[in-house]
Amino acid sequence: MNSTAPPIRVLCAGLGNMGRSHALAYHHNPGFEIAGLVNRSTVALPEALAGYEIRPSFPEALAALKPELCSISTYSDTHADYAVMAMEAGAHVFVEKPLSTTVADAERVVACARANDRKLIVGYILRHHPSWMRLIAEARRLGGPYVFRMNLNQQSSGPTWATHKSLMRTTPPIVDCGVHYVDVMCQITDAKPVEVRGMGLRLSNEIAADMYNYGHLQVIFDDGSVGWYEAGWGPMISETAFFVKDVMSPNGSVSIVMDQNAKSDDIDVHTKTSVIRVHSAATGPDGRFLKPDEDLVMEGEPGHQELCDREQAFVLRAIREDIDLDRHMDDAVQSLKICLAADESVHTGRPVKL
Repeated sequence: MNSTAPPIRVLCAGLGNMGRSHALAYHHNPGFEIAGLVNRSTVALPEALAGYEIRPSFPEALAALKPELCSISTYSDTHADYAVMAMEAGAHVFVEKPLSTTVADAERVVACARANDRKLIVGYILRHHPSWMRLIAEARRLGGPYVFRMNLNQQSSGPTWATHKSLMRTTPPIVDCGVHYVDVMCQITDAKPVEVRGMGLRLSNEIAADMYNYGHLQVIFDDGSVGWYEAGWGPMISETAFFVKDVMSPNGSVSIVMDQNAKSDDIDVHTKTSVIRVHSAATGPDGRFLKPDEDLVMEGEPGHQELCDREQAFVLRAIREDIDLDRHMDDAVQSLKICLAADESVHTGRPVKL
Protein backbone atom coordinates (compact mmCIF):
# COMPACT_ATOMS: atom_id res chain seq x y z
CA MET A 1 0.00 0.00 0.00
CA ASN A 2 1.31 3.45 -0.94
CA SER A 3 2.25 5.13 2.35
CA THR A 4 3.03 8.41 0.56
CA ALA A 5 -0.52 8.84 -0.75
CA PRO A 6 -2.42 11.76 0.78
CA PRO A 7 -4.79 10.80 3.62
CA ILE A 8 -8.38 9.95 2.74
CA ARG A 9 -10.78 12.65 3.92
CA VAL A 10 -13.61 11.07 5.91
CA LEU A 11 -16.92 12.42 7.16
CA CYS A 12 -18.09 10.58 10.30
CA ALA A 13 -21.86 10.52 10.81
CA GLY A 14 -23.26 9.34 14.15
CA LEU A 15 -21.39 9.71 17.44
CA GLY A 16 -22.90 6.97 19.56
CA ASN A 17 -20.77 4.15 20.95
CA MET A 18 -19.69 2.72 17.60
CA GLY A 19 -19.48 6.09 15.85
CA ARG A 20 -17.11 7.49 18.46
CA SER A 21 -14.91 4.41 18.26
CA HIS A 22 -14.72 4.59 14.46
CA ALA A 23 -13.94 8.33 14.61
CA LEU A 24 -11.09 7.61 17.03
CA ALA A 25 -9.79 4.95 14.61
CA TYR A 26 -9.74 7.49 11.78
CA HIS A 27 -8.15 10.14 14.03
CA HIS A 28 -5.25 7.88 14.98
CA ASN A 29 -4.67 6.32 11.52
CA PRO A 30 -2.37 8.52 9.35
CA GLY A 31 -4.10 7.15 6.26
CA PHE A 32 -7.20 9.18 7.13
CA GLU A 33 -8.03 12.80 7.82
CA ILE A 34 -11.34 13.62 9.50
CA ALA A 35 -13.10 16.27 7.40
CA GLY A 36 -15.93 16.63 9.90
CA LEU A 37 -18.31 15.00 12.35
CA VAL A 38 -22.10 14.79 12.10
CA ASN A 39 -24.56 14.30 14.94
CA ARG A 40 -28.08 15.62 15.36
CA SER A 41 -27.33 16.75 18.91
CA THR A 42 -24.23 17.99 20.70
CA VAL A 43 -22.54 15.14 22.56
CA ALA A 44 -19.53 14.78 24.86
CA LEU A 45 -16.51 13.50 22.95
CA PRO A 46 -13.17 11.98 23.92
CA GLU A 47 -10.40 14.55 24.15
CA ALA A 48 -8.85 13.34 20.88
CA LEU A 49 -12.02 14.33 18.98
CA ALA A 50 -12.75 17.58 20.82
CA GLY A 51 -11.16 19.77 18.12
CA TYR A 52 -13.54 18.71 15.34
CA GLU A 53 -16.70 20.64 14.51
CA ILE A 54 -19.97 18.72 14.91
CA ARG A 55 -22.51 19.49 12.18
CA PRO A 56 -26.20 18.59 12.64
CA SER A 57 -27.08 17.69 9.02
CA PHE A 58 -25.48 14.87 7.04
CA PRO A 59 -26.67 16.08 3.58
CA GLU A 60 -25.39 19.60 4.26
CA ALA A 61 -22.04 18.35 5.62
CA LEU A 62 -21.66 16.03 2.61
CA ALA A 63 -22.27 18.89 0.17
CA ALA A 64 -20.01 21.35 2.00
CA LEU A 65 -17.06 19.10 2.86
CA LYS A 66 -16.98 16.79 -0.20
CA PRO A 67 -15.32 13.85 1.62
CA GLU A 68 -13.74 10.89 -0.14
CA LEU A 69 -15.21 8.47 2.44
CA CYS A 70 -18.33 8.60 4.59
CA SER A 71 -18.48 6.58 7.80
CA ILE A 72 -22.13 6.05 8.70
CA SER A 73 -22.89 5.01 12.29
CA THR A 74 -26.33 6.60 12.62
CA TYR A 75 -29.61 4.81 13.45
CA SER A 76 -30.41 1.92 11.12
CA ASP A 77 -33.32 3.61 9.35
CA THR A 78 -30.95 6.25 7.86
CA HIS A 79 -28.21 3.87 6.70
CA ALA A 80 -29.49 3.19 3.18
CA ASP A 81 -30.39 6.77 2.25
CA TYR A 82 -27.15 8.19 3.64
CA ALA A 83 -25.03 5.52 1.94
CA VAL A 84 -26.66 6.09 -1.46
CA MET A 85 -26.40 9.87 -1.03
CA ALA A 86 -22.69 9.56 -0.23
CA MET A 87 -21.85 7.22 -3.12
CA GLU A 88 -23.79 9.30 -5.64
CA ALA A 89 -21.72 12.28 -4.42
CA GLY A 90 -18.54 10.32 -5.22
CA ALA A 91 -17.59 9.04 -1.76
CA HIS A 92 -16.76 5.51 -0.67
CA VAL A 93 -18.84 4.26 2.27
CA PHE A 94 -18.30 2.44 5.52
CA VAL A 95 -21.69 1.76 7.11
CA GLU A 96 -22.43 0.12 10.44
CA LYS A 97 -24.54 -3.00 10.50
CA PRO A 98 -27.34 -3.62 9.78
CA LEU A 99 -26.92 -2.27 6.25
CA SER A 100 -30.57 -1.15 6.22
CA THR A 101 -33.96 -1.97 7.70
CA THR A 102 -35.33 -3.67 4.55
CA VAL A 103 -33.90 -6.13 2.03
CA ALA A 104 -34.95 -3.86 -0.85
CA ASP A 105 -32.96 -0.98 0.64
CA ALA A 106 -29.92 -3.21 1.20
CA GLU A 107 -30.04 -4.32 -2.43
CA ARG A 108 -30.46 -0.67 -3.49
CA VAL A 109 -27.28 0.31 -1.60
CA VAL A 110 -25.25 -2.54 -3.11
CA ALA A 111 -26.53 -1.71 -6.61
CA CYS A 112 -25.53 1.92 -6.07
CA ALA A 113 -22.00 0.90 -5.02
CA ARG A 114 -21.61 -1.18 -8.19
CA ALA A 115 -23.15 1.45 -10.47
CA ASN A 116 -20.86 4.18 -9.11
CA ASP A 117 -17.76 1.97 -8.71
CA ARG A 118 -17.53 2.89 -5.03
CA LYS A 119 -16.27 0.75 -2.16
CA LEU A 120 -19.00 -0.31 0.30
CA ILE A 121 -17.82 -1.87 3.56
CA VAL A 122 -20.37 -3.02 6.14
CA GLY A 123 -19.42 -3.02 9.82
CA TYR A 124 -19.10 -6.73 10.49
CA ILE A 125 -16.45 -6.24 13.16
CA LEU A 126 -16.06 -9.96 13.92
CA ARG A 127 -14.57 -10.44 10.44
CA HIS A 128 -11.49 -8.55 11.69
CA HIS A 129 -11.12 -10.48 14.96
CA PRO A 130 -8.32 -13.10 14.85
CA SER A 131 -10.09 -15.42 17.30
CA TRP A 132 -13.37 -15.41 15.39
CA MET A 133 -11.44 -16.02 12.19
CA ARG A 134 -9.85 -19.04 13.92
CA LEU A 135 -13.26 -20.28 15.14
CA ILE A 136 -14.62 -20.14 11.58
CA ALA A 137 -11.54 -21.93 10.20
CA GLU A 138 -11.75 -24.71 12.83
CA ALA A 139 -15.48 -25.20 12.17
CA ARG A 140 -14.97 -25.36 8.40
CA ARG A 141 -12.23 -27.94 8.98
CA LEU A 142 -14.80 -30.22 10.67
CA GLY A 143 -17.09 -30.20 7.63
CA GLY A 144 -20.89 -30.06 7.64
CA PRO A 145 -23.76 -30.37 7.96
CA TYR A 146 -23.70 -28.10 10.99
CA VAL A 147 -25.68 -27.20 14.07
CA PHE A 148 -25.14 -23.54 15.03
CA ARG A 149 -26.06 -22.49 18.57
CA MET A 150 -25.48 -18.82 19.25
CA ASN A 151 -26.77 -16.06 21.47
CA LEU A 152 -25.85 -12.73 23.01
CA ASN A 153 -28.22 -11.56 25.71
CA GLN A 154 -27.55 -8.30 27.54
CA GLN A 155 -28.82 -7.51 31.02
CA SER A 156 -28.84 -3.75 30.60
CA SER A 157 -29.70 -0.87 32.92
CA GLY A 158 -29.10 2.88 33.13
CA PRO A 159 -27.34 4.35 30.08
CA THR A 160 -26.99 0.92 28.40
CA TRP A 161 -30.74 0.27 28.62
CA ALA A 162 -31.36 3.80 27.32
CA THR A 163 -29.16 2.99 24.30
CA HIS A 164 -31.00 -0.28 23.72
CA LYS A 165 -34.38 1.50 23.85
CA SER A 166 -33.10 4.02 21.29
CA LEU A 167 -31.96 1.21 18.99
CA MET A 168 -35.34 -0.50 19.33
CA ARG A 169 -37.12 2.51 17.88
CA THR A 170 -36.16 1.01 14.52
CA THR A 171 -34.57 -2.42 14.99
CA PRO A 172 -35.20 -5.45 17.26
CA PRO A 173 -32.24 -7.20 18.96
CA ILE A 174 -32.35 -10.30 16.72
CA VAL A 175 -31.76 -8.05 13.69
CA ASP A 176 -29.33 -5.53 15.21
CA CYS A 177 -27.04 -8.18 16.75
CA GLY A 178 -28.22 -11.16 14.74
CA VAL A 179 -26.61 -10.07 11.49
CA HIS A 180 -23.16 -10.58 13.08
CA TYR A 181 -23.75 -14.17 14.11
CA VAL A 182 -25.82 -15.21 11.11
CA ASP A 183 -22.89 -13.86 9.06
CA VAL A 184 -20.60 -16.19 11.05
CA MET A 185 -22.91 -19.13 10.24
CA CYS A 186 -22.85 -18.24 6.55
CA GLN A 187 -19.04 -17.98 6.56
CA ILE A 188 -18.81 -21.49 8.04
CA THR A 189 -21.26 -23.20 5.68
CA ASP A 190 -21.35 -22.48 1.98
CA ALA A 191 -24.91 -23.83 1.88
CA LYS A 192 -27.83 -21.55 1.02
CA PRO A 193 -30.39 -20.58 3.67
CA VAL A 194 -33.85 -21.84 2.66
CA GLU A 195 -36.21 -21.24 5.62
CA VAL A 196 -36.31 -18.95 8.65
CA ARG A 197 -38.51 -19.03 11.74
CA GLY A 198 -38.68 -16.43 14.46
CA MET A 199 -40.38 -15.75 17.77
CA GLY A 200 -40.24 -12.75 20.04
CA LEU A 201 -41.72 -11.26 23.18
CA ARG A 202 -42.11 -7.71 24.49
CA LEU A 203 -40.88 -7.83 28.08
CA SER A 204 -41.07 -4.10 28.81
CA ASN A 205 -43.72 -1.37 28.66
CA GLU A 206 -40.90 1.10 27.91
CA ILE A 207 -40.76 0.08 24.24
CA ALA A 208 -43.31 0.39 21.43
CA ALA A 209 -46.28 -1.99 21.44
CA ASP A 210 -45.12 -3.62 18.18
CA MET A 211 -41.46 -3.98 19.29
CA TYR A 212 -39.96 -6.89 21.24
CA ASN A 213 -36.79 -6.92 23.34
CA TYR A 214 -36.40 -10.72 23.37
CA GLY A 215 -36.16 -12.69 20.14
CA HIS A 216 -35.11 -16.08 18.84
CA LEU A 217 -34.53 -17.12 15.22
CA GLN A 218 -34.01 -20.48 13.56
CA VAL A 219 -32.52 -20.93 10.10
CA ILE A 220 -32.41 -24.04 7.88
CA PHE A 221 -29.83 -24.42 5.09
CA ASP A 222 -30.11 -26.47 1.91
CA ASP A 223 -27.44 -28.96 3.06
CA GLY A 224 -29.48 -29.79 6.18
CA SER A 225 -27.51 -27.46 8.48
CA VAL A 226 -29.62 -25.75 11.15
CA GLY A 227 -28.92 -22.85 13.47
CA TRP A 228 -30.46 -20.65 16.11
CA TYR A 229 -29.67 -17.22 17.45
CA GLU A 230 -31.14 -15.62 20.57
CA ALA A 231 -30.94 -11.99 21.68
CA GLY A 232 -32.55 -10.16 24.60
CA TRP A 233 -31.95 -6.66 25.97
CA GLY A 234 -33.09 -5.06 29.21
CA PRO A 235 -33.02 -5.03 33.00
CA MET A 236 -35.06 -8.25 33.17
CA ILE A 237 -32.69 -10.38 31.06
CA SER A 238 -30.96 -13.30 32.77
CA GLU A 239 -27.17 -13.53 32.72
CA THR A 240 -27.32 -17.34 32.83
CA ALA A 241 -25.84 -18.70 29.58
CA PHE A 242 -26.00 -15.22 28.05
CA PHE A 243 -23.09 -15.96 25.71
CA VAL A 244 -23.29 -19.19 23.69
CA LYS A 245 -21.16 -19.68 20.58
CA ASP A 246 -21.17 -23.34 19.63
CA VAL A 247 -20.84 -25.21 16.33
CA MET A 248 -21.39 -28.97 15.98
CA SER A 249 -21.00 -31.36 13.05
CA PRO A 250 -20.81 -35.15 12.63
CA ASN A 251 -17.05 -34.85 13.16
CA GLY A 252 -17.05 -32.89 16.41
CA SER A 253 -17.60 -29.40 17.73
CA VAL A 254 -15.98 -26.01 18.17
CA SER A 255 -17.09 -23.82 21.07
CA ILE A 256 -16.19 -20.59 22.79
CA VAL A 257 -15.71 -21.13 26.52
CA MET A 258 -16.52 -17.86 28.26
CA ASP A 259 -14.96 -16.54 31.48
CA GLN A 260 -17.42 -17.35 34.28
CA ASN A 261 -17.03 -13.83 35.71
CA ALA A 262 -17.93 -12.06 32.44
CA LYS A 263 -20.80 -9.55 32.49
CA SER A 264 -23.27 -9.29 29.62
CA ASP A 265 -23.20 -5.47 29.36
CA ASP A 266 -19.38 -5.33 29.02
CA ILE A 267 -18.83 -4.40 25.36
CA ASP A 268 -15.45 -6.16 25.20
CA VAL A 269 -17.10 -9.43 26.28
CA HIS A 270 -19.21 -9.32 23.10
CA THR A 271 -16.17 -10.01 20.93
CA LYS A 272 -13.58 -11.68 23.19
CA THR A 273 -13.44 -15.44 23.02
CA SER A 274 -11.22 -16.39 26.02
CA VAL A 275 -10.84 -20.03 24.97
CA ILE A 276 -11.83 -21.92 21.81
CA ARG A 277 -12.49 -25.59 22.58
CA VAL A 278 -12.11 -28.04 19.70
CA HIS A 279 -13.69 -31.47 20.22
CA SER A 280 -13.20 -34.43 17.90
CA ALA A 281 -15.94 -37.04 17.63
CA ALA A 282 -13.49 -39.73 16.45
CA THR A 283 -13.57 -42.91 18.57
CA GLY A 284 -11.43 -46.06 18.68
CA PRO A 285 -12.40 -49.77 18.62
CA ASP A 286 -13.48 -49.53 22.26
CA GLY A 287 -15.86 -46.66 21.46
CA ARG A 288 -13.87 -44.16 23.50
CA PHE A 289 -12.61 -40.83 22.15
CA LEU A 290 -9.26 -41.05 20.41
CA LYS A 291 -8.02 -37.66 21.64
CA PRO A 292 -8.90 -35.18 24.35
CA ASP A 293 -10.48 -31.81 23.65
CA GLU A 294 -8.02 -29.10 22.60
CA ASP A 295 -8.30 -25.69 24.26
CA LEU A 296 -6.92 -22.87 22.14
CA VAL A 297 -6.15 -20.03 24.53
CA MET A 298 -6.69 -16.72 22.76
CA GLU A 299 -4.22 -14.50 24.61
CA GLY A 300 -3.65 -10.86 23.73
CA GLU A 301 -7.01 -10.46 22.04
CA PRO A 302 -7.86 -7.04 20.65
CA GLY A 303 -10.33 -4.98 22.71
CA HIS A 304 -13.26 -3.06 21.27
CA GLN A 305 -11.28 0.01 20.18
CA GLU A 306 -8.47 -2.05 18.66
CA LEU A 307 -11.05 -4.00 16.66
CA CYS A 308 -12.46 -0.73 15.32
CA ASP A 309 -8.90 0.29 14.45
CA ARG A 310 -8.43 -2.98 12.54
CA GLU A 311 -11.75 -2.56 10.78
CA GLN A 312 -10.90 0.93 9.54
CA ALA A 313 -7.42 -0.24 8.52
CA PHE A 314 -9.25 -2.72 6.27
CA VAL A 315 -11.36 0.13 4.85
CA LEU A 316 -8.13 1.95 3.97
CA ARG A 317 -6.72 -1.15 2.25
CA ALA A 318 -9.98 -1.79 0.39
CA ILE A 319 -9.84 1.70 -1.12
CA ARG A 320 -6.10 1.96 -1.73
CA GLU A 321 -5.64 -1.60 -3.03
CA ASP A 322 -8.98 -1.81 -4.86
CA ILE A 323 -10.01 -4.97 -3.01
CA ASP A 324 -12.92 -6.87 -4.61
CA LEU A 325 -15.84 -6.53 -2.19
CA ASP A 326 -18.50 -8.42 -4.18
CA ARG A 327 -18.70 -11.36 -1.75
CA HIS A 328 -18.56 -8.97 1.23
CA MET A 329 -21.57 -7.01 -0.06
CA ASP A 330 -23.56 -10.11 -1.03
CA ASP A 331 -22.92 -11.63 2.41
CA ALA A 332 -24.17 -8.45 4.09
CA VAL A 333 -27.43 -8.64 2.14
CA GLN A 334 -27.85 -12.37 2.84
CA SER A 335 -27.36 -12.13 6.63
CA LEU A 336 -29.76 -9.18 6.77
CA LYS A 337 -32.29 -11.09 4.66
CA ILE A 338 -32.23 -13.98 7.16
CA CYS A 339 -32.67 -11.70 10.19
CA LEU A 340 -35.45 -9.65 8.59
CA ALA A 341 -37.20 -12.90 7.62
CA ALA A 342 -37.02 -13.88 11.30
CA ASP A 343 -38.58 -10.52 12.24
CA GLU A 344 -41.34 -11.11 9.69
CA SER A 345 -41.92 -14.56 11.18
CA VAL A 346 -42.20 -13.04 14.66
CA HIS A 347 -44.98 -10.74 13.48
CA THR A 348 -46.85 -13.24 11.29
CA GLY A 349 -46.34 -16.42 13.33
CA ARG A 350 -45.36 -18.28 10.15
CA PRO A 351 -42.04 -19.60 8.76
CA VAL A 352 -40.54 -17.64 5.87
CA LYS A 353 -39.22 -19.45 2.78
CA LEU A 354 -36.20 -17.77 1.19
